[in-house]
Amino acid sequence: MAVFHVKTLCETTRTQLSEAIAKMEQFLNGHSLQQLNTDNDEAMEEFYKGYLTDTRHLLVFSEVAYEKLGVALRRPNFNVDYAEKVLYDVYHSCVNSFFYPKNECYSEDGRYAYTGQDAIRFRKKPVRDVRDLTIELSKIFETLREDLAYYETDYITQKRMQGEKV
Repeated sequence: MAVFHVKTLCETTRTQLSEAIAKMEQFLNGHSLQQLNTDNDEAMEEFYKGYLTDTRHLLVFSEVAYEKLGVALRRPNFNVDYAEKVLYDVYHSCVNSFFYPKNECYSEDGRYAYTGQDAIRFRKKPVRDVRDLTIELSKIFETLREDLAYYETDYITQKRMQGEKV
């Protein structure tokens, strides 16, 4: 890819990650397990534990990627190979962590993607704040997924054809 395109993609990706990080931090700093599970329902407690765990992991992955993008953009000579590796990592750690959470508290139902409805379906009905955060994050990570789709397959194929291990 052209240097200008990769650099621009790094800048927009970093901005989007910054927005996602701010939303997750605000949510995690303002909500506890006890606040989310006001009915003391055991099944909902497990659901919220899983949701909070997945959100914390996503926050860490996003912060690490944000910092790496910052390093790539601050270098005096923009290193395209390093930047592409970081963008690949953003796709595979951040985007995939959002759309395929370990605890499977929600999933994406592609049938709703073209109807204008939210494509996120929850395993259990969460409180409004959890739903709102997830929907807001889905918009950010959907954009990242579209922007970084090249790094899902073509980047790896290119590196393997060059004889490099990825």
